[in-house]
Amino acid sequence: MGLNVQLLRDSFALVVEREPEVTHLFYDVLFRRFPQARGLFGRRTQREQEIMLRDMLVAIIDHLEDASWLGGQLGALGQKHVGYGVTPEMYGWVGAALLETLETIAGADWTPALASAWTEAYAAISSLMQGGVQPSVG
Repeated sequence: MGLNVQLLRDSFALVVEREPEVTHLFYDVLFRRFPQARGLFGRRTQREQEIMLRDMLVAIIDHLEDASWLGGQLGALGQKHVGYGVTPEMYGWVGAALLETLETIAGADWTPALASAWTEAYAAISSLMQGGVQPSVG
């Protein structure tokens, strides 16, 4: 099954419109739920990390229909994260924090369809970062 590209793009636009500092909230959620993750983020300031994540999320949303871009970029990003000490378990932490952040910001507009679309998208992203197969998008 392919990703629901339009639903992902529309919901991301809604979230960013409501909370331009979505990545700041994401890190608040991540460190509250998984305080052990904080130790992985000593190389850069939190603000620098927030900007890097924001830029990557925007790029991913922009390239949802470009499997080769996603595979190359996310595969390379995954390799960098191995060097930072990120383990497979930690991808679950990030996914949980991302979904909670999106749901919090979307509020009443968060639907089961959105939850499913973002869960599927994050699974594809984390799979690509961990060297998995390219997702079927479109």
